Amino acid sequence: MFCFQCQEAAKGEGCTIKGMCGKESDTSDLQDLLIYNLKGIAVIASKAQADGVEVPDTTGKFIAQGLFTTITNANFNDENLVNWINRAQTLKKELFESANGKIGSDLHESATWYSNDVSQFKTKATTVGVLATENEDVRSLRELLILGLKGIAAYADHAAVLGVTKDEIWDFLYEALASTTQDLSVDEMVAMVLKAGEITVTTMAALDEANTTAYGHPELSEVNIGVGSNPGILISGHDLKDMEELLKQTQGTGVDVYTHGEMLPANYYPAFKKYDHLKGNYGGSWWHQNQEFESFNGPILMTTNCLVPLKKTNTYLDRLYTTGVASYSDTPHITDRVNEGAKDFSAIVEKAKTCSAPTQIETGTIVGGFAHNQVLALADKVVDAVKSGAIKRFVVMAGGDGRQKGRNYFTEVAEKLPKDAVILTAGCAKYRYNKLNLGDIGGIPRVLDAGQCNDCYSLAVIALKLKEVFELDDINDLPISFDIGWYEQKAVAVLLALLHLGVKGIRLGPSLPAFVSPTVLNVLVENFDIKPITEPDADIEAMMQGK
Repeated sequence: MFCFQCQEAAKGEGCTIKGMCGKESDTSDLQDLLIYNLKGIAVIASKAQADGVEVPDTTGKFIAQGLFTTITNANFNDENLVNWINRAQTLKKELFESANGKIGSDLHESATWYSNDVSQFKTKATTVGVLATENEDVRSLRELLILGLKGIAAYADHAAVLGVTKDEIWDFLYEALASTTQDLSVDEMVAMVLKAGEITVTTMAALDEANTTAYGHPELSEVNIGVGSNPGILISGHDLKDMEELLKQTQGTGVDVYTHGEMLPANYYPAFKKYDHLKGNYGGSWWHQNQEFESFNGPILMTTNCLVPLKKTNTYLDRLYTTGVASYSDTPHITDRVNEGAKDFSAIVEKAKTCSAPTQIETGTIVGGFAHNQVLALADKVVDAVKSGAIKRFVVMAGGDGRQKGRNYFTEVAEKLPKDAVILTAGCAKYRYNKLNLGDIGGIPRVLDAGQCNDCYSLAVIALKLKEVFELDDINDLPISFDIGWYEQKAVAVLLALLHLGVKGIRLGPSLPAFVSPTVLNVLVENFDIKPITEPDADIEAMMQGK
């Protein structure tokens, strides 16, 4: 195996024996082979479209879900991945045959490789993984693109679940994946990476439309972090449709529902507030789950990534359920919806009834719900605070959280920022500081949580609106600094989106991506002034000066 897609890449270079995320070598190889087959589908789809053959939406959705299931901390189940590979080969064949010979035979091997012998999968996987591209800079640009595509795929899948799709997203998945099988110039590869940023914005906008149409605009909310006396179900991940269906199926059962990790922002949506048995949020970000899932006592539903392999001391395997792209060996998997119906969560509900109520680990409330609609409702107040000098700086500290001690940096920055600075956040990075008592500025909380990682779109909308209000020509003239914590591929997509929007001077940490070669890093530094985080005091001083 060789995997360097997340911030925890071993030695800052790549995992070669076992993933720091916990995935085994065989699992990593199967994910590589799945991506190889997805490239093959994209090659055929691109050629088919070029020759006037219509490619069904289901092809784009399949590629999106296939990429999504290879994202960090989503799928640890080899049997499930083998099934994905077999389905991908079937789709390749069907798509090729549907073209009726119009696309010719001069295709990349990813489009023509087939095998029904699982024993051959590993052998093939070792020849098509990341290191199959020998040139370091070409490899860096190809993988930067593929990892950005994984983020796009995740957001596109969530939007599609809620009925919002855009052809340009599927078309770009075909074009971009196929491009990684071609000998392109450096300029062409850089252009494709930057186009991924543009499509990320399109995709996040589609998901924002899907979420707010279905559940209303997030609103200022106080979320309980204590517990009740009833047994509960803990829902983690990102999928709001799963959240909706779980709440409906637990209503009146005596079972409460709690959010965990990136599902916290579900508490901000008006549509979910009508459910009295949505008790609040339990615990913190994803990497605490080995302790928090134990103390919760009831069943846990993992809807997407953010899953951590169990430790030997963990006892909640019989309470763990997966659904969607998430999969874990020896756990029940809730199957997808059939014919527009709902998923069946009855087994989880019945399991919950046999469990004790959650063990309380903290009390109080946390405040969130500051997506773009809520912040823009406060626009006059915010603008007045900026003009009066009450707010000197906005610091965007969005992105993902992780295990490294170096991530204490973000807590220190939050604690040490001058009292006239406001933090804009989205994603699980907020758990480093969203329970601190940082006060407010004239009634405006100093931590404005927009929601999940995909809600970084809201932060972009807010920044662009402020640019308009202050009649500025350049987004970089705003009193906003970007201090981003990254962990996995959705954060990569968000970073590319910011670059597309012209944002410069982004600080990134706790380490720079292992998949960015020195040459590619130099391109990013020269064109976008990307820089690593340093020490809290030094970075705060620079940010407050607009540097």
